[in-house]
Amino acid sequence: MKPITTTCPNDVATAVSSRYKWYLVAILWWISFFNYADRQALSAVSKLLESPTVMGLSKIELGALGSAFAWTYGLCSPLAGHVVDRVRRKTAILSGLHVWSLICMATALCATAPLRGFWPLFVFRAAEGLGETFYYPASTSMLSAYHGKATRSRALGFHQTSVYVGTIGGGFFAAFIGERYGWWSSFVVFGSAGLLLGLVVSRWVIEPVVNADDLEAQKAGEPVAATRRVPMREFLQRVGSSPPILFLMAAFLCANYVAMVLLFWITNFVATDFGFSLALAGLTATVFPQVASMVGAPVGGWLADLLRKRTRAGRMLVQALGVLGAAPAVVLCGQTNRVPLLIVALLAWGFFKGLYDANIFASVFDVIRPEARGTAAGFMNMVGWLGGGATAPVVIGYLAEHYGFGLAISSAALVYVAAAVFLGAAGLAVARQDPCPSGAQ
Repeated sequence: MKPITTTCPNDVATAVSSRYKWYLVAILWWISFFNYADRQALSAVSKLLESPTVMGLSKIELGALGSAFAWTYGLCSPLAGHVVDRVRRKTAILSGLHVWSLICMATALCATAPLRGFWPLFVFRAAEGLGETFYYPASTSMLSAYHGKATRSRALGFHQTSVYVGTIGGGFFAAFIGERYGWWSSFVVFGSAGLLLGLVVSRWVIEPVVNADDLEAQKAGEPVAATRRVPMREFLQRVGSSPPILFLMAAFLCANYVAMVLLFWITNFVATDFGFSLALAGLTATVFPQVASMVGAPVGGWLADLLRKRTRAGRMLVQALGVLGAAPAVVLCGQTNRVPLLIVALLAWGFFKGLYDANIFASVFDVIRPEARGTAAGFMNMVGWLGGGATAPVVIGYLAEHYGFGLAISSAALVYVAAAVFLGAAGLAVARQDPCPSGAQ
């Protein structure tokens, strides 16, 4: 098998099988699984926290807890991404895993008398956002260093399926365990499992020396720009003068708003409007859309890699198809009162969301140099989570209390339409800049 060049912890080059780039997808898949299972745990037990005998939280307070994670995650993401471009990505990934797992376990302390209440729980959720903020800039940058233009969307698409499985696991098992042993118990389970995983996989995560894009350029006889650290001011100037990046960030803001509706409120919505038990609501609200996304993400990755050979806007076209296809499903989800139609809506929402998700970072990496990918991913997360993720839980909570859950959920479809407009604009801008898909970045 053909070797590729990587570096071990002591920065000594070593030969690794070309299959390793797919082994790495599998390794990071499990870390990403716990990244999302930990996030989803609070949403799954949110209805328990509304009980006067537990904490008696209002829907607006529950929305604020969801936003606490998003605010911290978004505010810290640019700095985290900038750090990722300056340290070993392996260190950023594993250190982040250990930190957020410890914080997840510590959240259980909010069930005890001294820390019982809204504000201590708010602080722990915000702290977990800080712990998780390094993972996606580091993991997407590392995967993109191993996977070039030909396989990048597929690699990131398969990695993205861990988000859906983690959401299902976090949603169902947190609700199942919470109903039987207390809302706090799943935080202990997920946190301790994450710590154990970090110890097991640490030796198998290998830092790459070269980027796949540069290797592809060398094989094609194209010039390769020297790798260097990009100062923050220079990065901001590049972004400010690049309409495609700005449009992609705006689209991610919109898409993340709707994704947060699905992640944070759907379990509560199904339990409230359909009268399901908390465990059944958690299963319904997570399994159908997330399993559908598990199908949609690999399909979106394959289709995007195929279209990318024809046009540099190929990945963005697939994303636009995703958000436009999901918008009617969001409307149906909020308006139907029949369980079969609810399931159809959740399946369609999940599938089309997967098409978009597979290319979130692959699209922006098409228009940014490899040495700045961590920073780019960090800014993407900042815009998406501050503008969309932090807003959606509170806005939907307000609309649900004043106008009903159905209208609140359906209103998110308009935000998907706005995302499609931004993606179309990004695709047009990219096609005008360089219509040749094999051109240098």
